[in-house]
Amino acid sequence: MLESYPELEKVLVSYAPAFKKLENPLLRNTVAKIATLQQIAAVGNVKVEDLINALRKAAGQEEISIAEGSSFITDKPSWFNPSFVKREIDIRSMLNAGEQPVNQVITELNSLNTGEIFKVISPFIPAPLIEKASSLNIDHWLKKEEDELFFVYFRKK
Repeated sequence: MLESYPELEKVLVSYAPAFKKLENPLLRNTVAKIATLQQIAAVGNVKVEDLINALRKAAGQEEISIAEGSSFITDKPSWFNPSFVKREIDIRSMLNAGEQPVNQVITELNSLNTGEIFKVISPFIPAPLIEKASSLNIDHWLKKEEDELFFVYFRKK
């Protein structure tokens, strides 16, 4: 989308300020090529249909009606026990350095034993990580601590 409509980058950033990092060529070549609009909407904590319609409007296209997307587990699950948190990573410094934490987090998730919990600290909802973990049959719980501070607890089933 950004290759065809580079001016839409400003719209993305206005909805999800974390995507300001797209100005970094390394992140633009990785994140921008794999992030879906649904993931960007989750990072920006906005409805995907609102984001898509803002992008369509900025591109001179008509608005459309879109069905609800997937949701993240935000209610504390019965499996959560703080004593089961075995490892954690704060990805804020990695993101600020222009690094992509996906591979490191997935490696950590793959090394979990059944029932163990891995905690990720992020400045936004890390939608791509949550969706990748779900595809690996790993549970999650997303907890918003404050603006620009989210904890995601991942548990191997």
